[in-house]
Amino acid sequence: MSPANLLAVLERPYADTPEGALRFFIALIDALRPYEPQSTEMATSAFATLLDIVVSNQKHRATLRRHVQQLFRGTQQVDLYTDAGILPNSGFFSELWRRAMGRILPPVPDAARLKDCFDSVFHHRDDSLWLAAGSIEDKLALWDAVFGQADSATDADSEGRWQLHTEAQLLEALQVLATRIGAMGLEPELTRVQPRLIEFESPFVHLSAEVLRFTEAWRAHHADPTAEHEDELHMLVLVDQCRDVMTRARRNAASEGTSLSLTYLLVRMEQCLKRLVQLTGVLCARFQPDARLATVSRWMQMIQDLVRGETRRHSVREPFRRLTGLLALRVTENARLTGEHYITTDRAEYAGMWRSAAGGGFIVGFMALIKLLLGKLVLAPLAHVVMYSLNYSLGFVLIHVLNFTLATKQPAMTAATIAGSIDESEGRTRDLHRLADLIVATVRSQFAAIAGNVIVAIPTAIVIALVYGWVTGHPAMAMENAQHALHDLSPIASLAIPHAALTGILLFLAGLLSGYFDNKAAYDRIPERIAHLGWLRRLIGPQRADRFAGYIGRNLGGLTGNILLGVMLASLAPMGVFLGLPLDARHVTLSSANFGLALVAFDFHIGWLTLIETLAGILLIGATNLSVSFTLALWVALKARGADITSTRGLAALLLERLRTEPARFFAPPPESTKPPGH
Repeated sequence: MSPANLLAVLERPYADTPEGALRFFIALIDALRPYEPQSTEMATSAFATLLDIVVSNQKHRATLRRHVQQLFRGTQQVDLYTDAGILPNSGFFSELWRRAMGRILPPVPDAARLKDCFDSVFHHRDDSLWLAAGSIEDKLALWDAVFGQADSATDADSEGRWQLHTEAQLLEALQVLATRIGAMGLEPELTRVQPRLIEFESPFVHLSAEVLRFTEAWRAHHADPTAEHEDELHMLVLVDQCRDVMTRARRNAASEGTSLSLTYLLVRMEQCLKRLVQLTGVLCARFQPDARLATVSRWMQMIQDLVRGETRRHSVREPFRRLTGLLALRVTENARLTGEHYITTDRAEYAGMWRSAAGGGFIVGFMALIKLLLGKLVLAPLAHVVMYSLNYSLGFVLIHVLNFTLATKQPAMTAATIAGSIDESEGRTRDLHRLADLIVATVRSQFAAIAGNVIVAIPTAIVIALVYGWVTGHPAMAMENAQHALHDLSPIASLAIPHAALTGILLFLAGLLSGYFDNKAAYDRIPERIAHLGWLRRLIGPQRADRFAGYIGRNLGGLTGNILLGVMLASLAPMGVFLGLPLDARHVTLSSANFGLALVAFDFHIGWLTLIETLAGILLIGATNLSVSFTLALWVALKARGADITSTRGLAALLLERLRTEPARFFAPPPESTKPPGH
């Protein structure tokens, strides 16, 4: 930003038309924009420089005032206030498509619409940052210099005309927003989770009526200045009531199920309510004790939001990030409720986790043999993928049905539980100690699960291979396959660790899919639909049909998540072949079972270095599976909740202190322990 550039813009002649005013402000903001938008010092310096110029030179002050008046008086302002930064009613995917096409073929700006003028003037993504960073004192002084006292009677008359036009546009925008809010308050998606909106008087409808009364009172005051001005207090009470209804709707959606359309609707309603409050605050700022300061600060805050909305109106990432937040919260909340069952706090639960993990390892041993036998069949590549998918999916489902544990399914669940506790702790010391207890219990449970899986999977695979060889007279795994299996487990000679990271991503996705289908079961009322199937009730009887429907309702997410995990694990390597990429899956429990089969093929004659390298590979595969899936799940859960991880800075130090003083607690529970509150 250079003072010479600002002076050049202010001295350059521009036509006294909306087009001329638009060109003036494009040049002015380009000259005023700091090189570093995030720098508070540079933004303050820019505003101070402009202030010095307009205060010291009446001609420049008149030029700036004239173009501001021309821009606001000669343009239609309503859609700027009602649309900028607010999601349209076209829906999520339609909006994504509009933004994507807008990046390819940007729309042509119309100088008669203030919204398009804002889009042309503030065309840098970070413009809202330096506008917010400027000093409020400088902005107030600049406002006083330009609008505080007219330099002539003509300026005073022009000032009054553009202010009346702007006020009329603000009142019109209020009515448009209130009408939209009233209509959205009666949408079927909202009344599904808040049926009382139909049974009783809706605050959304009342808000629309109150805004109409408010705007008519303001227009009546313009016609008769002796009439009393209407205040905004009753309107703000109704806004709070609308927000209470939305809060209850989100809470009810946790049990009734949410949807992308409901998420979109709630976000759009909140945006409209916020803008309604902003517009009302700008109109009523004159009634504040310090009217000048209130007017400037409220205008600047709204302009910052308008600029932020316009600079992001073509962003494809922004609506996706913003709209999936609530839906991700619902999905991860299902995972959180499940994750609480994966965290052990006393010796009885810890022993139960070992038994459950041992059962999972036992079944995986058979899954490894079945996969090996399926590989010997002469089938088309697609048929092999289908058979491998069925093997994995049915095995994982069997583990779930028998209430056994697969260690790598835990992180996506427990991460959501920890994220919820971080969100609730808000940095309080006592809660941090409880959170540390929860994390220690989680680590301990993870250790028991993965150790139980591996310790049982290896001997199970060995016994199965020995029995198979004794019965058939042929080895379960050929020597060539055994050498390949050991090579794939080497963290040095193979891509075992990157493949384990890919598997961690699949495990994370399986956790999200489980939450999605749990939500779908509630949203679509799948248990109720199953329970009312006439043919099912006649086939197995009403009581069994009700129990079956209840089981599906409680376990739909777990069942579908396990099925889809099996399909993803079986499809990764063939997809890599198809794409010409080195893709493959390395799951710690399956890898352990393969190691057991390979040991029998080698007749237990492998070198010590190979044994150590293979065991290290299994250990690293397990650590990578867990860390990748846990990190991704924790990140999504925190983002969905909007939790501030920086508020728990003392948590890391507290955990390190626990590790130094009580390292055994990370691997085994104390003799007597109590469950953390809320478990």
